[in-house]
Amino acid sequence: MRKTCLGGSLAQMLTRCPGFVCCVLVVWGLSGIRAAAGEEDVPRWSLFEATFTSARHYDNPIQDNELRVTFTSPSGQTRPVRGFWDGGTTWRVRIAPDEIGNWTFVTVASVESDTGLHGRTGRFRVTEQRGATRFDRHGPVRVRPDRRFLQHADGTPFFWLADTGWNAALLSTPGEWQHYLRERVRQRFTAVQWVTTQWRAAPEGDRQQAAAFTGQERIAVDPMFFQRLDAKLTALNRAGLLGVPVLLWAIGSGSNPAVNPGFSLPEGEAVRLVRYMVARWQGHNVVWILAGDGDYREEKAGRWKRIGRAVFGDGPHAPVLLHPGGMHWVLREFQDEPWIDIHGYQGGHGDDDKTLAWMTQGPPARDWTLEPVRPFINLEPPYERHLAYQSRMPIAPHTVRRAVYWSLLNAPPAGVTYGGHGVWGWDDGTRPPTDHARSGIPLPWRQALVMPGAEQMAHVAALFTPIDFWRLRPAPHALAEQPGARQPRRFIAAAASESNDLLVCYTPEERTIRVSVEAMPRGRATWFDPRTGARTNASGVRSGQEVAFETPSHGDWVLIVTTAR
Repeated sequence: MRKTCLGGSLAQMLTRCPGFVCCVLVVWGLSGIRAAAGEEDVPRWSLFEATFTSARHYDNPIQDNELRVTFTSPSGQTRPVRGFWDGGTTWRVRIAPDEIGNWTFVTVASVESDTGLHGRTGRFRVTEQRGATRFDRHGPVRVRPDRRFLQHADGTPFFWLADTGWNAALLSTPGEWQHYLRERVRQRFTAVQWVTTQWRAAPEGDRQQAAAFTGQERIAVDPMFFQRLDAKLTALNRAGLLGVPVLLWAIGSGSNPAVNPGFSLPEGEAVRLVRYMVARWQGHNVVWILAGDGDYREEKAGRWKRIGRAVFGDGPHAPVLLHPGGMHWVLREFQDEPWIDIHGYQGGHGDDDKTLAWMTQGPPARDWTLEPVRPFINLEPPYERHLAYQSRMPIAPHTVRRAVYWSLLNAPPAGVTYGGHGVWGWDDGTRPPTDHARSGIPLPWRQALVMPGAEQMAHVAALFTPIDFWRLRPAPHALAEQPGARQPRRFIAAAASESNDLLVCYTPEERTIRVSVEAMPRGRATWFDPRTGARTNASGVRSGQEVAFETPSHGDWVLIVTTAR
């Protein structure tokens, strides 16, 4: 990649800039660069990067200096963002510009005497997008104006179908990562959740046994660690998959909870680490998980409110959510926090009646109406082949499907996440994942990638994406009978459009779905097989004020009734 410095060639800048100070503007992933005269164009929503060289050396750059850059769009809107240190005397800033036309920027460094970072200016031109991925065509993912679903910048709906690849980005080789992405794209996933630092299941850090940071009271980061993750995230986005990084794993249990930065770092250093990662990846297509697997309930919520406000409370940002512990419900603690854009929860890996009832009749099925509304997403339903907490049996594909469809239909179906035991830990199949001895020995990750439940996620996408999923709302009133009231495992989930022209019902095992006549759209009824994706015509038998639909065979089925439009 060519590099051109502001105000002249690289040789000229090295000659006349004190301390070899220069500023290089780069369009990430393109062969050209942006210089002061504006020779190169930046496609809208692409990753734009400007590189600066500091005039001095810092012992601990993220502690000793701070770089802020204010961008001005063609319409005159200003956007202040943070830059980041990238090793040696190199500093960068990244954004994804969203307006076509001429942009400018100016830098401010906390150490104003550093002329390489302070008071630098530049300009570039943004043109129409010409890429092929969903993000190129439609822009980054944001929350819809109705606040219940997700969409791209141009208004195109986005259906969240994520994988828990917690260790995948950390421990994979570049070739393994590409194989992983190809499989998940083939299976029609749209997002990947992954961990960004050392944590309980990767206590030594990444594949090279390098840690993201060292220290506790005064942390120092390793830029090369994050450069390796840059490449993984870039490949993820180029595959058309949304990156969902967990910035601070936060659980306080396990053999060494101190390895989890969300648990062990003081608030100030946790904020510093998160700001660093957000600065690195704010130009990519991401949704942020601020903290993973922690306890954010009641008095413990205060710490996370302060961290969230410090990082995300001062301007626009990609959507933010929390990943709580299993069956922890923290909506009410964070209900009035404007920086929380999505309500994430964890259904967990239990299989007793208490767990199932929590999913079907507890807060995930009740609180979606609370104001201010947010998309609800189950970020961790039961993992396929993980040992269930109560029965100690490997979790079957049917259990996975049941949790997925319940999660989607018991709240407005913004999306859901799948998890495969063996994939999330990036395991070799010889022992349980690190620090998870009771979860069972998984398949090697390559085999786990194609377990039946993972393959069946393609059918989830095939069902929901063509039917205007964003018009669905939970509709328990549509059922004339609810067998789940007696036995939670038999719970039938139902969702319908407010215009009564679309009804979707999922039965995990009941052979008959009884629908109220008043809730029945006047149109075609179809059975959808969640195991194969096959569709067959459905016919109901009316008796009084209900219509009974008998499933084609035993097992779980989805009933779809639509009015022709």
